Amino acid sequence: MNKYLDNTSPAKIAAEIHISGSKSESNRALILQKLFPQIYIENLSDSDDTHHLQNALRSEKETIDIGHAGTAMRFLTAYYATLEGKTMFLTGSERMQERPIQILVEALRDLGADIAYMNREGYPPLKITGKKLTQNKVSLDANISSQYISALLLIAPSLEKGLQITLKGHLTSIPYIQMTLALLNQIGVQTTFIDQIIQVQPLKKSSQIIQIEPDWSSASYFYSWVALHGNSSIFLKGFKANSLQGDHVVAEIYKSFGVETIFSNAGIHIQKNSQESSVKPNNSSIVLNLNHAPDIAQTIAVTCLGLGIKAKLTGLHTLKIKETDRLAALKTELEKLGAKVEITDDSLTLTTPKSLNQNTIIATYNDHRMAMAFAPLSSIIPLQIENPEVVTKSYKLFWEDWNKLIC
Repeated sequence: MNKYLDNTSPAKIAAEIHISGSKSESNRALILQKLFPQIYIENLSDSDDTHHLQNALRSEKETIDIGHAGTAMRFLTAYYATLEGKTMFLTGSERMQERPIQILVEALRDLGADIAYMNREGYPPLKITGKKLTQNKVSLDANISSQYISALLLIAPSLEKGLQITLKGHLTSIPYIQMTLALLNQIGVQTTFIDQIIQVQPLKKSSQIIQIEPDWSSASYFYSWVALHGNSSIFLKGFKANSLQGDHVVAEIYKSFGVETIFSNAGIHIQKNSQESSVKPNNSSIVLNLNHAPDIAQTIAVTCLGLGIKAKLTGLHTLKIKETDRLAALKTELEKLGAKVEITDDSLTLTTPKSLNQNTIIATYNDHRMAMAFAPLSSIIPLQIENPEVVTKSYKLFWEDWNKLIC
């Protein structure tokens, strides 16, 4: 069933939103908690992805199906490889079985892991026979997915000799690697990251509390709403200026669209201040490299479309192996609305139309971010979101919180 959105004359211009913990931080913390059971986690994400990972870590079954949860697939592959004498079969949705995992598997094999492909070489499902990993040095390509690197970093302190990782090529999504290292440091693990070599020391035990921050990726949709609606003030609880999450750059990026972020001890207020805009609606253009924050690319593209701002977004090569090929999906859906879009393996160039097509049905491709990124356009034109429940993958209460803006 589609969700019809027509918020072109919203009745409410102020709202308070409480977004749950970061999915990225939560999933890392859960692996660390499993390796070091004395760790306690506060403000865990309520996302489907985090629930999938929790259920997998609690399960006594040999076969684990993690559905669309890509982070869980990568992290569990590394974790199961360390469980001596235990054989696990790890699978996922049809799309998950199209998402590559060979770089991670080869790195784990270099450490001594026993992992076999059950179907197609380089892709899930996997048969993982846990072993004691005796090697402590590995190298891998760093320009495909930072999740491969984080998966190795998370198991590193549990290895007898720790781990040294040499990263080859251009680094992508560095903030996610830094997030993982920061969480390791928080529980007492000593790490270094010099040039392209990461060193992680072993850790016997830890009894720390990990406080999960609210999710900045989820906050981006409210930034888009304020940028497009212009007559809104939204308070987002719990957000702080100093964040482990790379997507906190949304606060800086949206200054270009006239959105001001005011930090307080309790959270952030976001509101429109057109005097702060460096790009103006209609006939303006913006160029952004999102190599370190690719998850907000869809939100920014839709914001530019709604404001009539031409855009060139680069650093997007990881989007092709997400829940869907996000570059291709964006091109299709933006063009439905009247835009002209050109994509490469790494970039998206948007030329906006004179007017947007109304009552368009936006396909979501089983991708939570497609649904949420396009929702703010409803402050300008009526539209429909196909398969709206897909948002629960990362933001279970999204539509309930969205209604706070208009009711």
